[in-house]
Amino acid sequence: MKSQVSTNSSDKILAAATKIAQAHGYGGLNVRDLAEEVGIKAASLYYHFPSKADLAAAVAKRYWEDSASTLEALLTDVQDPLICLRKYPETFRRSLENDNRMCLSSFMAAEYDDLPDVVKTEVQIFADVNVAWLGKVLLAAGVVGNSKEAKRRALAIYAAVAGAQLMARSRSDIKLFDTMIATYRATGLLPA
Repeated sequence: MKSQVSTNSSDKILAAATKIAQAHGYGGLNVRDLAEEVGIKAASLYYHFPSKADLAAAVAKRYWEDSASTLEALLTDVQDPLICLRKYPETFRRSLENDNRMCLSSFMAAEYDDLPDVVKTEVQIFADVNVAWLGKVLLAAGVVGNSKEAKRRALAIYAAVAGAQLMARSRSDIKLFDTMIATYRATGLLPA
């Protein structure tokens, strides 16, 4: 029973920390404020995560794991790789729909120089997961002819979609995100 309580507390902490980090980044992740939001003492939070770096690494890891699951589920549910590529930007749009937040890994990547190494690793994995998935789907859809071309195109798509999210967030304008995605489709970066 104790491990169940521990897991539930850890889950609550990670969920609240993710929400804070999506709005304020690593620098805005205050352990005392987080503990208060979750309804525990800061010392109790340290029981689950011995340091802020450990907490942020766990948040980033869960974020990329959830993202990987979402992308694989999209491919499984939709089964048409071309439609999956069309739906890919929606995975970033959801953060904007959630109180104008942005992708946690994009936010933390902007703070890269100030991140502990353990957090940097998890942030990099998020990008790697997205680029690998995009490359696989680009090949499956026949949009590109080889894996080298798939990786280049996947990097461009990932950077463009993350950049569109950043631009839209900075203006609190989700329609700007939609316009930029439509432009990427019109110019051929994303399949129409």
